[in-house]
Amino acid sequence: MERWIKRTALVTGASTGIGAAICRNLVKSGMNVVGCARNVQRIEEISDELKGEAGSLLAVKCDLNNESDILSMFGTIKSHYGGVDVNVLAPSICTREAVKSMQEHEINDGHVIYINSLSGHRVIDLPEVHFFSATKFAITSLVTGLRNELRRLKSDIKVTAISPGIVESEFQYRLYPDKHDLVTHMFKKIKVLEPQDIADAIVFVLQTPKHCEVNDILMKSTEQRPKISCDLSA
Repeated sequence: MERWIKRTALVTGASTGIGAAICRNLVKSGMNVVGCARNVQRIEEISDELKGEAGSLLAVKCDLNNESDILSMFGTIKSHYGGVDVNVLAPSICTREAVKSMQEHEINDGHVIYINSLSGHRVIDLPEVHFFSATKFAITSLVTGLRNELRRLKSDIKVTAISPGIVESEFQYRLYPDKHDLVTHMFKKIKVLEPQDIADAIVFVLQTPKHCEVNDILMKSTEQRPKISCDLSA
C-alpha cells in the first residue's frame, strides 16, 4: 500500500457498515480519506477514533440523490486535497466527477472501486429484491463500460467491482423494516460476511501491481452456500 500513502480516496456511504470499515482500513494505510453520507456526525466520530493513524478522514455531508450535493462534495475535495485518486462506492455521477478529477490532475494510475453485489450477477426469487438486483446489474454494466472507455483513452486508471453476498450490516434491517427479529435471528443462525471482509478485499485490490487489474471479486460466506447432499450408495 506504500504507493497510496497520502493519496486521496472518496468513500460514499461512509457512516456505517462496509463504508465505515473501508474508511478505517484506508486511513490506517496512510491515505487521506473523504467520507460522505447523510449522517455526517457518525463519520466525524470515526474521524475522531482514527486520530493518530497514518492517514486522515474528512467528513462531508452529502445526499447522493442530489447532484448538487455531489458537485459540492467534489468542490470540497478539490479545495482540501486538489483532487481524488481513488473512488469507492461510486455509481454514475460520482464516477464521472472522480474520473474528471483524476484527468484534470493527470493521475493516470488511479483506481475506481465499486461495491456491487452478487445480486448484480444473478436474480434471487424474492420479490422484495428484484429491483435491487436490477440496480446492481446496472453497476455490473457500468463497470465494464467504464473500463472500456478508459482503455480507449489509453488510461491506466483501474476499475474493479467487489460483489459480496449477505453482509452483517444495516442493509438487511432496512430491507425488512418489519422483520428485525427475523434478521437478527438469521445473523445468529449463520455466519455471514462482515464489513471488514469487504474492506480487506479493497486493500488487496489496491496492492496489486500496476499491470494487474482485478475485474471483479465475488465473495460470500461459506455458510451462505447451498447445502447439497448426495447419496453415493446407489
